[in-house]
Amino acid sequence: MQRYEIAKDIYYVGVNDRHKHLFENMLPLPYGVSYNSYLIVDEKVALVDTVEGPFAEELLDNIKEVIGDRRLDYLIVNHMEPDHSSGIRIMLAHYPGLKLIVNAKTIDMLKGYYGLNEDVMLEVKNGEEISLGGRMLSFHFAPMVHWPEVMMTYVAKDQILFSADAFGCFGTLDGAVLDTHLNLGLYFDEMYRYYANIVGKYGSPVQTALKKLGGLPLSMICSTHGPVWTKHIPEVVGIYDELSSGKTQEGVVIAYGSMYGHTEQMAEMVARGVASVMKNVRIYDVSTADHSLLLSEIFKYKGLILGSPTYCNEIYPNMQYIMNKIATRNIKDRVFGYWGSFTWAGAAAKGFASFAESMKWEEPVGLEIKQSMTQAQADELFELGRQVAERVKKAFIK
Repeated sequence: MQRYEIAKDIYYVGVNDRHKHLFENMLPLPYGVSYNSYLIVDEKVALVDTVEGPFAEELLDNIKEVIGDRRLDYLIVNHMEPDHSSGIRIMLAHYPGLKLIVNAKTIDMLKGYYGLNEDVMLEVKNGEEISLGGRMLSFHFAPMVHWPEVMMTYVAKDQILFSADAFGCFGTLDGAVLDTHLNLGLYFDEMYRYYANIVGKYGSPVQTALKKLGGLPLSMICSTHGPVWTKHIPEVVGIYDELSSGKTQEGVVIAYGSMYGHTEQMAEMVARGVASVMKNVRIYDVSTADHSLLLSEIFKYKGLILGSPTYCNEIYPNMQYIMNKIATRNIKDRVFGYWGSFTWAGAAAKGFASFAESMKWEEPVGLEIKQSMTQAQADELFELGRQVAERVKKAFIK
């Protein structure tokens, strides 16, 4: 490995995973994922987070490429999720005397996951500092971004924030790690998907963390997934602020379930109605679309229209799955429309109306259609789409 120095005496020593197909065994990884780890070399040497277990030997090789036979003094455990902590035991085995820098909530997890004793740990408090010699490290707790033990590590001398999973995204780092050396279109798109599916439930804690960190000058953000951010810090922080505060973009997502194609035909008419007002319209079949991408789009856009047939006197199961995801993340303040279709007994439309009420969204626009679509109903579906789009457009008029 050629050593990758991202700042004076600070090195990227992470790895790429192009083998895993599903993150958390649920979320597709078409572009893979990186597990980022960083080495700070001073009078003392500190490693910031490890990598997923199968890559621990590669991490060890990367460390040795930088420090040779020098000892590793500290391992900072910013986040205990196993894709960042399951390399800890191999580090302890290889570096006798290594101290894990942790907080109180981390201690219990280290015992439970890895059977470690407190004699290998050095507990820090929120805001506490530790000296490496020429550098002071300070620790800033960020609970529920997105686990309770999360903390971030700040190096004031270099204005570098090691941010745990915050500001991360899916996608391997192909040949470079700095944002200035990468084509970022992929990573910004994957940041929306990462946030919506991994962090999305915890908007309020993210806002708290952003306010807490707002006073720190930043020249670099080093997340545990994705690029090292330098030039594009304002855009990255802006995306997190937008998503965590509930800000949206002008556009409408249409998602439908269809068994035999009738509800799909209706979705096309709804989309035409939206498109008569605005260009940003996204339409998805919940049976074929990647649910993580659909959730990302729902986070991004102000308007949402759902359509489903009645199935066993309930909403179509794949649609119900998406609705559960939305409810779990408590997505707020959407302009909502819906239509339900049925053959002999309707239930989907009632289910959508109840869903909107439970989410505390504004009065939705809704339709219920029996069997196949008539011309008159096609006009009503067009009007449903148009009305939702007009409401969305109105919300962005200043």
